[in-house]
Amino acid sequence: APAQPAAAAAPAEPRTKMPGPLLEGSPLYVDAGDRQVQVLLTMKHPRVVVFGDLLSDEECEGLIAGARERLARSLTVETKTGGEALNVDRTSDGMFFTRGESPLVQRVEERIARLLHWPVEFGEGLQILRYAPGAQYRPHYDYFDPAEPGTPTILRRGGQRLATLVIYLQEPGQGGGTTFPDVGLEVAPRRGTGVFFSYDRPDPSTRTLHGGAPVLAGEKWVATKWLREREFA
Repeated sequence: APAQPAAAAAPAEPRTKMPGPLLEGSPLYVDAGDRQVQVLLTMKHPRVVVFGDLLSDEECEGLIAGARERLARSLTVETKTGGEALNVDRTSDGMFFTRGESPLVQRVEERIARLLHWPVEFGEGLQILRYAPGAQYRPHYDYFDPAEPGTPTILRRGGQRLATLVIYLQEPGQGGGTTFPDVGLEVAPRRGTGVFFSYDRPDPSTRTLHGGAPVLAGEKWVATKWLREREFA
């Protein structure tokens, strides 16, 4: 008898409990505990929210200063092995703060948790990235591909990623926006502004393909917070 084709994997079910701001009534500002944060843009599919005045100039400078001496070529999580590796699509330098590493980091993390209604413990450490002229991060997804052999190892540390928050710490002179190619959206990297997006299943149907456009002049610095299903350890 001819061989039967393998059954297609069942599509992942969307999660019902997700991180995100409360935007009922289309507020202009949302409460982040110690700060009122502006709502500049919302999109439903993909789920994208752009926040203004999320960090002060002093907080941006403080995170850059704390990260500068610890930068190294950015790695990406390697879903084939469960480890980390250099990726030619990512040409930034970066580092991670551990959760609560300093009063400033703790304050920012608590603000994010209040803003997005997701526990601090469910977040990965705050990552700081520097993009020099020409540096970029080509379009990619932030969730971990369930079909890759290393994904089960990655998921032991807090489960699947559900959402991403990118905060701009320093504006480049030109370029460096955050792009969403599936919907033709580009968010300008204005200092203190954050772009949040979530993905209720690890699947391209979430339309969360995104990238960091090449920096054309100056340097771009960003802080990235990834949110997991459960406590990240």
